[in-house]
Amino acid sequence: MVRVIDPIELVAPDIEPYRHGNTGIEHVGSITADEPGPHVLVNALMHGNELCGAVALDFLVRHGIRPRRGRLTLSFCNVAAYATFDPRSPAASRYVDEDMNRVWSPAVLDSPRDSAELRRARQLRPLFESADFLLDLHSMQNPTAPLMLCGRTSRGERLARAVGFPAWIVADGGHASGRRLIDHGRFADPDGDAIALLAECGQHWRRDTGPVAVETTLRFLLATGCIDAADAAPWLPGGERPDPCLVEVTDTVTVGSDAFTFSEPYLGMEIIPAAGTVIASDGGRPVRTPYDDCILIMPSRRLSRGQTAVRLGRLRP
Repeated sequence: MVRVIDPIELVAPDIEPYRHGNTGIEHVGSITADEPGPHVLVNALMHGNELCGAVALDFLVRHGIRPRRGRLTLSFCNVAAYATFDPRSPAASRYVDEDMNRVWSPAVLDSPRDSAELRRARQLRPLFESADFLLDLHSMQNPTAPLMLCGRTSRGERLARAVGFPAWIVADGGHASGRRLIDHGRFADPDGDAIALLAECGQHWRRDTGPVAVETTLRFLLATGCIDAADAAPWLPGGERPDPCLVEVTDTVTVGSDAFTFSEPYLGMEIIPAAGTVIASDGGRPVRTPYDDCILIMPSRRLSRGQTAVRLGRLRP
């Protein structure tokens, strides 16, 4: 059994009422407004143990949030993994067979490989590829400040700034172990026009991670023109949010041995003042910061060979 490290403060919503939807795909629902506009899609449960996305989608439905223009689609992604969620062993429900957020390349999707996650990804692929704007809701292992990941395109960065929340924006290119949904197809095409963002809303099971997911989603719907300010106002905090800070990832540290350890119990977003500081050991090889004021982004607890251990970045105006 996986040892529980963090308290389970979030309640996993019952998503059975959303099984049949209206799209022909289980656990996917879509509403089209009378006024034309883009197709906006909000995705939850890429990982079955990340409850906040389900909390946010359930909130939108229960509070009657509907598109003013265009089409709004809500998708519960890895429902097979979510169905196994057990508060006594919460991390075990991350996936059934493999990480679903590492399969989004044509080489994998079009391959003869088979897994529970690939079957679901292939089912959802046409829907995701039809979206003009996509928000993928996630949470993190550590109690790190919430982040908005915008990929490498300038249009992704612009939309993340327009959303304005969370306060940290991270521009990065993903992982060596496989492609994320936000890096799939026209979302990452330099000449494309579709945009996908990935929100890391806080530690997986902390109480405040759910409200962060709700606020992020409402602000995303506002920034894409899907809803109006009056639709979101009752549930958004008053006052202006500070302008986000953007961190550009320059290096991704991938685990290369079976003996990777961090030098300190990093949680994420630590700023390491001096270049050359040892932050980890990978099979006896020191891992050092490449420049002054290096920011550590989402250091992982899953330190297995071939997986991302941490990303390194610097502030960008």
